Amino acid sequence: MSSLASYDTRGLQAPATQAEKKPPPNLKPCCACPETKQARDACIIEKGEENCGPLIEAHKECMRALGFKV
Repeated sequence: MSSLASYDTRGLQAPATQAEKKPPPNLKPCCACPETKQARDACIIEKGEENCGPLIEAHKECMRALGFKV
């Protein structure tokens, strides 16, 4: 079972920058960063979420770089 459901993320968001980047208008979160998403998902299936922290963080960073709030 995932431990994310009980994890309180309030207060952990990065501070807003002067010009926040917005995702491209036609890009949906499900389709962004396919390389990091695939690696993250494969790791979670094979090893479990608790053993894939670096890949999960890499995917989050990729999403943030595109302007998604993760």
